[in-house]
Amino acid sequence: MMTMDDTSPLHAAPQAGMTSPPSLTGEQIAARAESMGARLRAARAEIGRVILGQDRVIDLVLTTIMAGGHALLVGAPGLGKTLLVTTLGHVMGMDARRVQFTPDLMPADILGSEILDEDETGRRSFRFVAGPVFCQLLMADEINRASPRTQSALLQAMQEREVAIAGTNHPLPRPFHVLATQNPIEQEGTYPLPEAQLDRFLMQVTLDFPTAEAERAMLLATTGTTTATASPVLTAADVIEAQALVRALPVGEQVVDAIVRLVRAARPETSDDPTIREAVAWGPGPRAAQALMLATRARALLDGRLSPTIEDVVALAHPILAHRMALSFTARAENLRLSTLIDTLAGRIG
Repeated sequence: MMTMDDTSPLHAAPQAGMTSPPSLTGEQIAARAESMGARLRAARAEIGRVILGQDRVIDLVLTTIMAGGHALLVGAPGLGKTLLVTTLGHVMGMDARRVQFTPDLMPADILGSEILDEDETGRRSFRFVAGPVFCQLLMADEINRASPRTQSALLQAMQEREVAIAGTNHPLPRPFHVLATQNPIEQEGTYPLPEAQLDRFLMQVTLDFPTAEAERAMLLATTGTTTATASPVLTAADVIEAQALVRALPVGEQVVDAIVRLVRAARPETSDDPTIREAVAWGPGPRAAQALMLATRARALLDGRLSPTIEDVVALAHPILAHRMALSFTARAENLRLSTLIDTLAGRIG
């Protein structure tokens, strides 16, 4: 890990005494960050031409992709979750596919299966037929409507980027990202995601209703004879390059300390706050700190900065911690809100 002063501008090289990847000097990292940041902002603008009124959501999803993670999109129907994923795949040059999760969906419907095949000579053998998970951007639509058995089919794919079928490991394409959706309104007939799977999502992104101005622009843009389209800006190879660049960006010691303090303060076992110890049933694990380390760098790159600041940690506290914490029964009975607790924790490091 590289460290540097938090306020270093994009054009500044890492300071003396700091380590860099063997193949890149500080000046090369700065030059590549400036070039890639400009292309990422162009991609953000293209997505924004189609997805109106959701600028924060676009930023968070792009940050998730650049950090190499997966995102859980939570929002009411009609807020553009499906359109966001298809537009994102088009702009970023990734092979995108969609799976509608239903109670009768089976793991083989996602991963694929082996079939008995017979050649021209009559010889029979098993042949693997890949499922829709073999793509670069998978939309798991209404993931909580599938059974736990089917939900768990994505666990290995999300963490290890491969799936095991009949004892054989099949690697997934690179890059590979899952953008899953949940409807927070209708919970009848759903299966809540287990903690182990929630932890594999780098962020939980909440989609709110657009502002009046954005909704008016949306009406004019989508109900006429023509609709806005986005143009490709990046390729899958560019995405992989950007993800490697994110890991090469320097991080200040103050930012590292802020991440550690935030995550440990959110756990009832290690928090000094009596409210957290009493109100939180379980808190974020080490993946939360890893997610913050990568996501703050990706956010800085997207904003045209060479290194993240504590403000990035504060801005990403909610989407990274919200799905990794749960309130106790007593706290829920007293009408405590998890968002309020996260606000308090983030305010102490800001």
